[in-house]
Amino acid sequence: MSDQSTVPPLTGSPSQMRTLAVRITDDLRAQLDLIAQLNDRSVTEEIRLSLEDWIERSKSDPNVLKRAETVRAEIEREATTKRNAIEAIFAKETPKKATPPSREAAKDKTPGS
Repeated sequence: MSDQSTVPPLTGSPSQMRTLAVRITDDLRAQLDLIAQLNDRSVTEEIRLSLEDWIERSKSDPNVLKRAETVRAEIEREATTKRNAIEAIFAKETPKKATPPSREAAKDKTPGS
């Protein structure tokens, strides 16, 4: 049995659907079964609708929005650090400074040669 299928979500565009296993109490399952029956929907559809509603409400929750801004700033800082590291690695090499000859090379040369 596959855990993925293509089903159009409520937004209208096709999307990959994934199975999510959730453990709930018998009492909660009984209530969910009854609500699904009263609404003439499957338990799966009731859960999906509930999650979509909860996500929409969470998007306007001030605490979630504040945390999202904090996470976004962290992501931007990390991205800048990585971008700078990549630029440092792959940037055109600048001409290297002239380095003094090693002691061995200096010994090989005799004065006046």
